[in-house]
Amino acid sequence: MSSTTSKPTKAATLAQVQALIAGTKKYFPNGSFTLGNVAYTTATLIQAFQDLVNALVALNAAKASVKDALKTVSDTTAKVGPVIRDYKRFVLAAFGDATQQLGDFGMQPPKARKPLDSEQRAAVTAKVRATRAARGTTSKKQKLAVKGDVTGVDITPITAAGPKPTPTAQPAPTASSAPTTGTATK
Repeated sequence: MSSTTSKPTKAATLAQVQALIAGTKKYFPNGSFTLGNVAYTTATLIQAFQDLVNALVALNAAKASVKDALKTVSDTTAKVGPVIRDYKRFVLAAFGDATQQLGDFGMQPPKARKPLDSEQRAAVTAKVRATRAARGTTSKKQKLAVKGDVTGVDITPITAAGPKPTPTAQPAPTASSAPTTGTATK
């Protein structure tokens, strides 16, 4: 059976090193150690551990300040971004295609739109028609021609407050049962 070990987090590493410092001060206040062919005293060992603690604390502080700086940049960009966009439009409108003046602003004149050739235009048109057919979309005139087919509508006046009757749909009158207007024949 194998077990997988994951890399400890910075917080876990920081807690572990601080515990090593506290345990070393408590149990080996004046000790000397040989670790990996290097001789250490309690003071030098604690100083090495403390250097790692200081580095981890500095890293956490730097990350926090980076997050603050990124938030500041994001907020400022949200405010100034539209102003920059509008100013660029103004500069382009003011100088048009004047390459030298636009270059002073770090901009280039807009590229001329390349018209589509006949094959590309035919492909675009075919794609548009295929999309409309697939979606079932129609033009305004075709939409106006579509009418609903409603038959047998009953209008019931409400004379008293009470439960509202639900309207029922009646079948469409046929030619033989269609009511006639005018005088009745005998």
